Amino acid sequence: MDAGEEQFEQVNSFKYLGAVVNTDNSIEEEAKERIAGNRAYHVHKKLFTSKLVSRNVQLQLCNTLIRPTVTHASETWVLKESVINKLVIFERKIMRKILGPTRSDDGYWRIKTNQEIGDILKGQNIIGFIKKQRLNWLGHVERTTEDNNVKKIKRWKPMSKRLIGRPKLRWEDDVLEDIKSVNVRNWKNVAQNRDRWKKRK
Repeated sequence: MDAGEEQFEQVNSFKYLGAVVNTDNSIEEEAKERIAGNRAYHVHKKLFTSKLVSRNVQLQLCNTLIRPTVTHASETWVLKESVINKLVIFERKIMRKILGPTRSDDGYWRIKTNQEIGDILKGQNIIGFIKKQRLNWLGHVERTTEDNNVKKIKRWKPMSKRLIGRPKLRWEDDVLEDIKSVNVRNWKNVAQNRDRWKKRK
């Protein structure tokens, strides 16, 4: 190695600003670590289980304290089915702890069903939250100037060929599917207007 040159260790994964970055561009490890370390619930458990705190306030606390902790940096995530399932199961588990059991007509107590939890969340579950965050980030990047480094990286096309076999799902492909699901036409033009982009359905 010549004088003045630096040597860097090559690793398969590392943590940067609280997020795990790896060579496979996979968030499996990241999501697993976030779910396993759901300290946000245990630290504030008394608030979530107190009868003095209304259900609406507890739900707001969940969205303010727990969800951001689990979904930190999720703007750049690619949502595979395995990750979606883990996140949904985690959220339902936390919601059951917060909401408590339901008393049936015969007097027995039972845990709330997935449908009941979905009705309480009104369709705004953790996956919908992540998809919304990703679209917000896409709109932000699209509005930046052409010399912005993030925009350059997004538009960069690698010179090497893609490996043989089924191609990996890319972030942009995943987010474009979200755009189709909300039926936004000419999304690049819409994204230039911050208010219009936020009002997308």
